[in-house]
Amino acid sequence: MTDSFLYLPDAELEGMKISPNDVAAAIEAALHAKAKGTLYTAPKTPILPGRDRYMMSTMAVGDDGFTVVKQVSVCPENTARGLPAINGAIMVLDAETGLLRAIVGANWVTAVRTAALSAVAAKRLADPASQTIAFVGTGVQAHSHLEAFAALFPLKRVRILGRGQANIEKLARKAEGMGFEAKACATPDEALRDADIVVTSVTLDYTIKPFLNAALLKPNAFAAITDLCIPWLPDSMPSFKTVFVDDRAQEAESAKPMLPYDQIAGDLTDLVMQSPDIKSENRPTAFAFRGIALGDYAAAVLALRRAEASGAGIHVGD
Repeated sequence: MTDSFLYLPDAELEGMKISPNDVAAAIEAALHAKAKGTLYTAPKTPILPGRDRYMMSTMAVGDDGFTVVKQVSVCPENTARGLPAINGAIMVLDAETGLLRAIVGANWVTAVRTAALSAVAAKRLADPASQTIAFVGTGVQAHSHLEAFAALFPLKRVRILGRGQANIEKLARKAEGMGFEAKACATPDEALRDADIVVTSVTLDYTIKPFLNAALLKPNAFAAITDLCIPWLPDSMPSFKTVFVDDRAQEAESAKPMLPYDQIAGDLTDLVMQSPDIKSENRPTAFAFRGIALGDYAAAVLALRRAEASGAGIHVGD
């Protein structure tokens, strides 16, 4: 039937046990496809309609037969409504006919693809012997990044800086359950000083006053910056020797740049395809990113293929 499709809600996706590093491998394959001209992406489109709401969409089309369109909304007032602050959906369509193939939960994809994007960069920019990781922000992204980075590095210590005590304790329990020493930090300086890796994922709110000083980082530290650089003191950003973004064209078209364009060494495609030598200077490196259509494409298509192979999901219209 042409009017049937597969529904993969977030709970179903979580049960499929697709790891962030599975998605990282899919993202690397997608980067190669984009470089070859067989994957086509549009820049992320954000809208800030007021009351701290943030809406965004991405779209990508591949020669492997898929079109992926994602829409996600960040609605802080949802907390008072008893709802998740982040919600959305992804359409996966047939690239030849335009027919709908699947509706995929956007929350799982956004969490896992963001951590996977960081993992792709971290494999090339972070110290492979990293043992201490610091999280600034304790929401979904902190949890997904902990899972992704624990599989890549010999982590022993987790440092946590956040605003909500319940979220701090939840992340600490998860870290301890994975066998790590977990410690809540009282100040930003305490979180940064001994960290080999730093992950920042604060709320996307430009009214937040910057409070992180990159000059305090260890010489070989790596920062995965998922929050548009909002918490980082702008004057301290030159302390990073090298900053990569996810997509230079997207960053150039953004109304509010994350950082001065001349501080950007390249993007994720450059990092994967060209493998630049960034180890010659003993200074911190960073991957600062907004999220790209390519990541959503890779995660959604991987999930659909795994679901079709395993029989997971709900068939609608059959």
